[in-house]
Order: sequence, then C-alpha cells, then structure tokens
Amino acid sequence: MTSWLVTLVVGVIAGTISGVVGTGASILLLPILVYQYGPQYAVPVMAIASLLSNVGKMAAWRRDIDWRACLLYALPGIPAAALGAKTLLVLPPRVVDVALGAFFLVMIPLRHRRRAKRARVPGYALALGGAAIGFVTGIVLSTGPLSIPLFAAYGLTRGALLATEAAASLALMATKAATFGALGALPAPALAQGVVIGAAVMAGSFVGKAIVQRISAQVFERAIDAVLLVAGVALIGAAVR
Repeated sequence: MTSWLVTLVVGVIAGTISGVVGTGASILLLPILVYQYGPQYAVPVMAIASLLSNVGKMAAWRRDIDWRACLLYALPGIPAAALGAKTLLVLPPRVVDVALGAFFLVMIPLRHRRRAKRARVPGYALALGGAAIGFVTGIVLSTGPLSIPLFAAYGLTRGALLATEAAASLALMATKAATFGALGALPAPALAQGVVIGAAVMAGSFVGKAIVQRISAQVFERAIDAVLLVAGVALIGAAVR
C-alpha cells in the first residue's frame, strides 16, 4: 500500500512537471516502476499511463494543437513505434535498464546543442524525426526530451508546443500499447495499474497548465536536465546492482 501511495504522489508531481515543460512524467515514474516490477512489466504499465498523460495535456491545451505538425510526426512514427516495442520485448532486462539510463543521460548535452543552433526545421525533417523517435519510443518509452526540442525547432511554443507534442505522442503510445497487447505483454493487472497511475498524472497536467505562464525558460531547461540526470543515474545504478 505504501509503495502504491508513493507512486501515485510521484505521478501527480510528474504530471505537473510534464504539464509545464512537456516531458518528465515517464522519466520520474519509470525508475520507480522498474524497481517494483522489472523493465519488461514496467514499460507496458507506463505506456498506458503515458497515454492518459498525453490525453491530459491535450485536454488542457486542446485549442492550440497544430494538427499538420502532429500528422507529419505521427504518421511515420506509428509503425516505427510498433517495431521498437517488438524489439524491447526480446532484450534482456539489464540491457533495457542500461539503455534507458544511458539514453536519458545522453539527452542532456544533445538537447542543449540543438537549442543553441536555433534553426527551424522543415516539415520533412519533422517526419523523419517522427520515424526515428517513434522507434526509440518503442524501446525506451520516454522521448519527450527529443520530441519537445524537435517541435520547438519546427516553430511551436508554449501551449501549441505542449498540446501538439502530446497529440503526436498519444498516437505513438497507443500503437505501442496495442503492440504490447497483441504480443501478450499487457496483462489485465498491468492495464489496471497503468490506468490508475495515468489518472494521477492527468491530474498533474492540469496543475501544470495553471503555472506554465509563471515559469521562465531557464527554469524549464534546468528542470528537464535535473529529471534526466536523476533518472539516468538511478536506472544505470539499478542495472549495475
């Protein structure tokens, strides 16, 4: 019971952070779920929770969604996410832990490098990025640190950025969850746990909207870096132990 309570509280906090900076919910929750259930079970649970997280952000910013950008990203990303999900299920658990942790840590310098260039990407680059990030999403789950800068480079900001990235990610996560279900990797308990955790994250998304206008860009970036660092070190440490 105590572990569940902690998970739900972290879910609300993670949803709030995600509602503000566009990412962070999965990064915060995944190490906790991996510790409790192992990566092969935790990732499907988090996939369901991420679905609801993105629904929450879409609902909060529904009038700001850029559907053209969403489709450019999601259409090639959907089959890539299915392929990535199949790849995840055949990997050894320790490899998954290390891959998740290393991915988060590598994202810190890559995000800053991309932001420093300040170049606006064309539509075809958004589509190519959707395919690549879609495959990675199937394996490592949380790719907000990649997709958020990509949509920002396309020219979206604030509500439009948060809502459009959420809508596109929703399509990828739905594909991933469906793939897990088709392969028998989404049992009823995992589905139920994902829904409960996702509801907590959704609640946090609306809290995030209430404070998004009050946080500076520097605070946004530092918060994302801190979340990536903590989650990456925690996952790699778990794999080593």
